[in-house]
Amino acid sequence: MSQAIDDLRHEHEAILFALKILAAINRRLTDGQAVDLADLRDFIGFLREFADKCHHGKEEGLLFPALIEAGVANEGGPVGVMLAEHVEGRKWIAAMEAALQPVFHAAEFVAAAQGYTQLLSAHIEKENQVLFPLAERLLPEARLQALFEAFEAHEAQVIGAGRHEQLHGLLKHWQAKYLV
Repeated sequence: MSQAIDDLRHEHEAILFALKILAAINRRLTDGQAVDLADLRDFIGFLREFADKCHHGKEEGLLFPALIEAGVANEGGPVGVMLAEHVEGRKWIAAMEAALQPVFHAAEFVAAAQGYTQLLSAHIEKENQVLFPLAERLLPEARLQALFEAFEAHEAQVIGAGRHEQLHGLLKHWQAKYLV
């Protein structure tokens, strides 16, 4: 396996863990238990920054163009499907945020969070099982190494040095609070 694909898979693991925390939050909301609204706002921020800006940014700006260059279809192909699902995920995140204001609507938040979780879980499965193995078959090792270096540069530019670790720290905080 390549470092580039390993990097993306590792991020998938963190995103799936975040979705596990989100499911626990949803259970609390469904059961009528109180949830800190600041945590919900911060969680949405985490999804936007880590899952979308950092992770999806690597895929959209670097991996997908490399796959298209290698002959993978965009329109009607796997890259186009992944891009469409990224757009759909952003809509679910916006719906979660809309449920927070001007007053909190727990049922709307839960519905949007469930939609996002279902979409992203299936999306990650497709990437892990289909797209990433395809990338490792089609892209030469030198291209994969260049992608990994570009991923590192992207992360430094987009979220900054050390921020990745801070975001993982948020997951640990929410784990202790909601996965008990």
